[in-house]
Amino acid sequence: MSAHAHTLVIGGSRGIGRTLVRSLAEDGQAVSVISRSQPTGLDDLTSVRTWLADVTDASALTAALSATLREQGPISGTVLLQRYRGDGDDWAGELATSLTATRSVLEWVGEQSRLSDEGTAVVVIGSIAGSFIASEQPVSYHVAKAGIAQLVRYYAVALGPNGVRVNSVSPGTIVKEESQSLYRENPELERLYRDIIPLGRMGTARDVADLAMFLLSDRASFLTGQNIVLDGGVSLHGHEALARRVSPLRDLSVTRHARKTL
Repeated sequence: MSAHAHTLVIGGSRGIGRTLVRSLAEDGQAVSVISRSQPTGLDDLTSVRTWLADVTDASALTAALSATLREQGPISGTVLLQRYRGDGDDWAGELATSLTATRSVLEWVGEQSRLSDEGTAVVVIGSIAGSFIASEQPVSYHVAKAGIAQLVRYYAVALGPNGVRVNSVSPGTIVKEESQSLYRENPELERLYRDIIPLGRMGTARDVADLAMFLLSDRASFLTGQNIVLDGGVSLHGHEALARRVSPLRDLSVTRHARKTL
């Protein structure tokens, strides 16, 4: 991270984004937030500035990006967390929000880095739905998250000579402020997650924020083009073994030389 730490957060008005913004500000960084809605719960952070813009509106996004430079100075890191939440065509909306806007911001970061001697880091927050199927989400969500991983790889190569590192984080199910009440009201759901996640607990917005801050830092200075799965190890289970684990067949031995059940 450069001496002038100024991190741009796209989509930081709620959930993981809001937690990250607070963590960055408490770390002493200037933070610029571009989001469609006004963030709440950040009024006490004097180093945080917010610009309202729909990232699918190219001119509005460009204007907001330029404003962050004018008012907060050069960008030392960028995190993209925007998510389509509209009521229209989810296919067009998701691709425009998750892929086209991400590409636009990455191209902009590349241009800024070309004009500066300072290196910079980009972190894109995706989802394990880029590799697996989350039945509660539409096909557009899966395609967009899969596309993010390839965007990251492409721009890691394309922008690397300019000193730009690009990585992504793919969280599993994450407990955010907005969803805490769901798990309080459905303790059996939380018990299920604790049972199937090898680390024995659910992931939190803070877990994602901490990993993003590491990837932005100089401690990750030789890491680029990677997609890091953050799910406590749940995706390491074999699918059939996981199905048996949550069924009455949990202790059934299906191999000749069965060992102790994990």
